[in-house]
Amino acid sequence: MASKHIGDVILDVKNISLSFGGVKALTDISFNVREHEVRAIIGPNGAGKSSMLNCVNGVYRPQQGAITFRGQTFSHMDSYQVASMGIGRTFQNLALFKGMSVIDNIMTGRNLKIKSNLFLQALRIGPAQREEEQHREFVEHIIDFLEIQAFRKTPVGQLPYGLQKRVDLGRALAMEPQLLLLDEPMAGMNVEEKQDMSRFVLDVNEEFGTTIVLIEHDMGVVMDISDRVVVLDYGKKIGDGTPDEVRSNEEVISAYLGTGH
Repeated sequence: MASKHIGDVILDVKNISLSFGGVKALTDISFNVREHEVRAIIGPNGAGKSSMLNCVNGVYRPQQGAITFRGQTFSHMDSYQVASMGIGRTFQNLALFKGMSVIDNIMTGRNLKIKSNLFLQALRIGPAQREEEQHREFVEHIIDFLEIQAFRKTPVGQLPYGLQKRVDLGRALAMEPQLLLLDEPMAGMNVEEKQDMSRFVLDVNEEFGTTIVLIEHDMGVVMDISDRVVVLDYGKKIGDGTPDEVRSNEEVISAYLGTGH
């Protein structure tokens, strides 16, 4: 793999604490993400990984700490504002429109980019028609990229799980995010599907230049595709570094890997 240029910090997470009632989900978590890197967040079930992503994309509001994206600091942003800033997200439990075709699902990711008003869009006249054609062209490019041309018109609910995950990735890419948050993109997949998805994640990172933050359970996958890894356990950060550094961190080994590794 050609060496890629990893740039400056674009996302800085500082001292984030999050509680639900009396239960602490995250305690004083800090880490950063550099432009063009693949940054993994790992940890056992209940470690706080999804809660951390939900803080970054505005679903949860942490009680303490702040998140800075490209120099703009926010502690209270909603998901729409975060998406407008260029942060995209896939979900662990697929939130696709099962009755709609692959192409129409991916088109929903273009909503933030559509400039013409709803009335013109509904009539598909003039500028709105030209604009829709441009968006469709972009979506077709994503469909080719993800190798799902054969299923363009298929209702998503009829596709196997691995392909539905690919459509979910496509919809997030349709937003043209600068930072893409992937919540367990390989959960529930067989070995072959995991290999395919790993390749797509790396291709998105290299060809689109997208910075990626990835939550994943499969340690092998994480170690193969990540530039840096942050490890959470019971809502606390117990490790942060390159895959090799994390692999040999005693606290991580006992909490996550089991001594057999």
